[in-house]
Amino acid sequence: MDNSRRLSKQRSHFSAHLWLQNPNLQATILFFLLLTALLLVWELGVQLKLFSPVMPAASRTIADFWSWIVDPFYDNGPNDKGIGLHLLASLQRVTIGFLIGSAIAIPLGIAIGLSEVVSKAVDPFIQLLRPVSPLAWLPLGLAILKSSEATALFVIAITSIAPTLINTKFGVSHVSRDYLNVARTLGASRWRTIAKVILPAAAPQIVAGLRISIGISWLVIVAAEMIVGGTGIGSFVWNEWNNLNVTSIITAIVVIGLVGILLDRLLGLLHSWVSFGQ
Repeated sequence: MDNSRRLSKQRSHFSAHLWLQNPNLQATILFFLLLTALLLVWELGVQLKLFSPVMPAASRTIADFWSWIVDPFYDNGPNDKGIGLHLLASLQRVTIGFLIGSAIAIPLGIAIGLSEVVSKAVDPFIQLLRPVSPLAWLPLGLAILKSSEATALFVIAITSIAPTLINTKFGVSHVSRDYLNVARTLGASRWRTIAKVILPAAAPQIVAGLRISIGISWLVIVAAEMIVGGTGIGSFVWNEWNNLNVTSIITAIVVIGLVGILLDRLLGLLHSWVSFGQ
């Protein structure tokens, strides 16, 4: 009887030891320890007046964050909307602008990647426009389109083109020659080779470009909405700053980061799905 109890305790101890050796559990515990330490330093810094008087306490910020999350979709007029409505407006703009940019970048990247001559001819234009700040396009968009909404979509679309275009071109131009030779031996037409060989082989690179583009699109929309106004998460941040509601700004920053992670994970799942053989 004593032996069975001893064995049972040893098994329990061994099982607990294995559980604590789990890297995911260790990372989770470390994350919460770091978060707790950050909040404590933040709270103590405010209480001891080590920070600017504008800086709110961590406890107050958490309470304000909870109030925004509990009722995110209220609408009391154009200047008093829940953070959920602002978030949906921004996501709608990002989705439309991102799809427009992708619809331009993917076919253009395929066309450029299929021809070495065209690729070399177009590359200077790509390299010239790629480092341009997204906000530099705002005045041009307002001048041409004369609409803040259309300008926001224009800026998102044009800044999301470069990563997808470059990755698509790279993926198409680096398809294994063995695949192309097999398709040619089997008598596949040019269009069939593109559809059945080149695009599936280049898909991981294309989706990697889309993943970068969606991150840039989400980054750009916040800055664009601060300038063009209207409903959106960027406008929400700017309005809350004008009202000196720093807790609401921190809430918006956390929400922006969480949505950015979600968008990246969704494209990451798509990337895993198209990355055959890995």
